[in-house]
Amino acid sequence: QVQLVESGGGSVQAGGSLTLSCLASGASPSMGWFRQAAGKEREAVAVINKRGNPAYADSVKGRFAISMDGPKSTLTLQMNSLQLEDTAMYYCAASRLLWPAFQPANFDTWGQGTQVTVSS
Repeated sequence: QVQLVESGGGSVQAGGSLTLSCLASGASPSMGWFRQAAGKEREAVAVINKRGNPAYADSVKGRFAISMDGPKSTLTLQMNSLQLEDTAMYYCAASRLLWPAFQPANFDTWGQGTQVTVSS
């Protein structure tokens, strides 16, 4: 089973940027980033498949960019123009499906998470 390790979280002021990385022990047809804020359910942020097709939640379109380096099995999330509402624990996930959509149940493996905190 693929193992995932996230890095890059931290604290930033509103309007700032952060880059999250996820190192996978093997390749997957698709991978994605999810987040969970305190007291809320886990939600999808962005998903990408090995063909390079990305999909974004409406709340992050135009601000976040997801990319996947196949040979290195590295998933990256570039986050710009961060808002207070982006504060959450961010999780990297891998799916055996090429088109898993934004359904957490379609993702088989999850990382431990990395905290992102945006302050005013």
